[in-house]
Amino acid sequence: MGDAAADGQPVVRLECHTAALTGQAPGPSGVVWKLTEPGRQLDANLVRLAPGEKIGTHMEPDLDVLVHVVSGEGVMGTSDGPQQLSEGAVLWLPHGSSRDIAAGHQGLAYLTVHRRRPGMQIRRRTDAPPAGG
Repeated sequence: MGDAAADGQPVVRLECHTAALTGQAPGPSGVVWKLTEPGRQLDANLVRLAPGEKIGTHMEPDLDVLVHVVSGEGVMGTSDGPQQLSEGAVLWLPHGSSRDIAAGHQGLAYLTVHRRRPGMQIRRRTDAPPAGG
């Protein structure tokens, strides 16, 4: 589970610098960084949207999500109405809330953080009926 110091303690490390990844000029849309540390308890993604790019209405039914705008501007549509997004804005999206996102003329880059979903696990079926039965 991740890097450990000689004494077995987890090692703190710099993961990325958002300004270096998002830069001053808008780039192509997509995930430009994500947390990949094995054994982590969180998921995090740095997403960039090109000017005018949109993400349609969607919802996270199980997890709260924290969004931090790191550059650019845009609008997040919510059930409570549009939320203006600009650098430094932090939004809490409670599980079950719906939203859409539209980047403004400067583009938009934002960091999302939420509890990590457990991976798919292969389990032994203990409730399976006996063979031939």
